[in-house]
Amino acid sequence: MEDEKGLLPSLTIVLLQETARFNKLLKTIKTSLINLKRAIEGTALMSDELDSMFYSLLNNTVPKNWQKVAYPSLKPLASWITDLKERVSFLSSWLKNGQPNCYWMSGLFFPQGFLTGVLQSHARQPGKEIPIDELAFSFKFMDFDKENCLSRPLEGVYINGLILEGASFDRKKKILVDSMKVLFLLMPVITVHPNADHPLPPLQVIGGSGYQEWQVRDLPMPRI
Repeated sequence: MEDEKGLLPSLTIVLLQETARFNKLLKTIKTSLINLKRAIEGTALMSDELDSMFYSLLNNTVPKNWQKVAYPSLKPLASWITDLKERVSFLSSWLKNGQPNCYWMSGLFFPQGFLTGVLQSHARQPGKEIPIDELAFSFKFMDFDKENCLSRPLEGVYINGLILEGASFDRKKKILVDSMKVLFLLMPVITVHPNADHPLPPLQVIGGSGYQEWQVRDLPMPRI
């Protein structure tokens, strides 16, 4: 649905872009598997690409022709397929049911595009009209996980899917602590809220509320 200026909501554009990328990947997978089946049956030529794909499937690795149109991932093939199904399910739910209560940010092809969409949504709110380059992100670590995210925040969005490596997170004190036994730790739900930029250095804690300031340009690309 367009706004009063005839523009699509920013997060709707993000959804359409993500859907197009996943459709391209799924089409590549389907077409290449059909061609490989025909080559094995002898009704089509076994090209170098199909031969490489055949041995990748045997070795439980993602074929290179799939990787070219896929998101960055180091998973073996079996885990990669499971992960792909979960990502497609998330997007399908977003398409059918509207904006989710909590966004699986690391499940997107282009998380930085999603963050830009959040900024644009805030900048376009009636009565604000703030230039996007004057906005910064505030983050608040919540006390619950995705399964208990029952509603959307009044301002900003909830995100999940961020993973710590070699560290742990104290949910009471909202600080990083040494990892004891677990190498990878799933972070709790985080509130991402755009606000007017002010001169705080990145990652400086504001009081004891658990909020932190980052410029969007300082955000690293999540690795899956």
